[in-house]
Order: sequence, then structure tokens, then C-alpha cells
Amino acid sequence: MSFSTQVKAELCRAPLNRKCCAQAEAYGVLLYCSLSTPAEVRITTESPEFADRLPQLFQKAFQARFDRLPNPGAGKRVFSITHPDKLSALWSVFGHDPAEALVHHINFAVLEEDHCRTAFLRGAFLAGGSVTDPAKRYHLELATSHLSVSRELYALLLEMGFSPKASRRKANAITYFKQSNAIEDVLTAMGAPLAAMALMNAKAEKDLRGSVNRRVNCDAANLDKAVDAAQGQIEAIYKLEARGMLEELPAKLKEAVDLRMAHPELTLSQLAELCDPPVSKSAFNHRLRKLMELARS
Repeated sequence: MSFSTQVKAELCRAPLNRKCCAQAEAYGVLLYCSLSTPAEVRITTESPEFADRLPQLFQKAFQARFDRLPNPGAGKRVFSITHPDKLSALWSVFGHDPAEALVHHINFAVLEEDHCRTAFLRGAFLAGGSVTDPAKRYHLELATSHLSVSRELYALLLEMGFSPKASRRKANAITYFKQSNAIEDVLTAMGAPLAAMALMNAKAEKDLRGSVNRRVNCDAANLDKAVDAAQGQIEAIYKLEARGMLEELPAKLKEAVDLRMAHPELTLSQLAELCDPPVSKSAFNHRLRKLMELARS
């Protein structure tokens, strides 16, 4: 089951108590479904939970039954209303006359209450929304073929405190979010707090994994640098030995030579602690630099 399907299943558990909210949710469905013309309203879904909810929703909102119901066991479930009287009754609730106005608009008068706006957003998402698995990336969108509706939803979301983005994809107008925090807030507002929590957990896991990877990469890079430095120091000591210069070195430099050759795997800090008496990392590094300068000269 995809993350988007899980979200829709959670949204469908919202009770259908208020008639105004049922109408607002159905309004979102009508404006974001696959087909909404003067001759037909067609709703297509692959969500079994949404398919179970639709007849109850339209009965609560309009006392209306669908003229076409999906075939049992169908993958894509198709609901439609084609009877002119039913269509007229549906749209009259929202002050829309398909015979006179060919372009759909959101009637904000029926979405004055916050709970009705939440229901409208839920219906729009159930009919034309999707959200990507947060383990992969962050993306939530609402797609409709009605450009004016998409623009008005954009304005409605701004009024609700969200910051959506808008684009076009073929014949559809898209309202979308790409920030994880914004998607969490939208999911919560629609009525899917469990999905919002799952997104937060996925984000935390990704952040933790990224932090561990950065630490490992940093440690590996530091180790590579240490190995390269030790190799250069040992090569310098071999050069000095080949020239017969080791016996002429001061006692402190001889000690540095002996420690580096005996412990090629140790860091400067560890070698500095082995000196007699122990010295600072900076002091021991100075001795090694002196050896390398002698080898180059």
C-alpha cells in the first residue's frame, strides 16, 4: 500500500456528522474529480476506503445516489451521475448553474467555517490529490482540470496560513507543497495526523542517517589524510637513512624517528603521548616537519 493510499484511508475515517461539512467535502470531490461537466460527474478512485465513503458522503450531503457504481473487485472504481435533475440539484447547493456558467469557481460562501474548509480540502485531496512516500522525497499535490478552481484554492490555502506553489501539467492545474513541514501541516489540517507523524518520523530517520553518513565520511577523510601524512613522514625518514643522516640528528628528532617507524598507524596525538616526557601534538608535529625539511634539502 502506497503512502498516498494510507493517507486517503486515514482521511476516510473522519465521521460524517455535520451536513455542512459533508457538503463541503463533496464540493471538493466534485471540483477535483476526473470529470465534471454539465452532462456528467465522474469520480474515479483506486482507494477502497474512498469508494466505500462516496455513497455515504453524497447521501449525507445531497440525499443523492450514483447512477453508476463500480464493478465488484475492480481496480479502478468509477462512480458517475448523469441524470440532469440530480446534477442540477448537486450544483444548486453551491450556487452553480452548469447551463449558464461553463467555468467552475469555488463558492467561498459555503466555506466560511474552518471545519468546512478542512472538509473541502479533504474532499479535494481524496478525489485529486496525492502525496509521495516521505522516505523518498517530499511532495504533496492537488490536481484539477479547472484552472480557475486551482487559482482559488491557492488563495484559500494562503488564507488558511499555508504557502503553496502552483504549476501546470498537461491539461491539469497543480497546487503543491515540497517542504516537509508544510506537508505535515496540510495533512494534519485535512484530518490525517497519523500520516503527518509518519512523515515526521521518516524525516527524523533520514536526518539521522545523513548525520551518520557525514560523520563516517568525515572520519574516513581524516583517516586518509593521516595515512598520507604518515606515509610521507616515513618516506622522508628512509631518505635520511639512505644519506646516513639519522645518526647526526638531535635526540628529539631521533625520538620522533623511532616512534614514527615503530608505530606507523598512530596519530600525532598518540605519538606525542609516547614521548619521554610526553609533548604536545603541535610540538611532535614540528619535529616531523623538521625531518621532512631535512629530507627535501
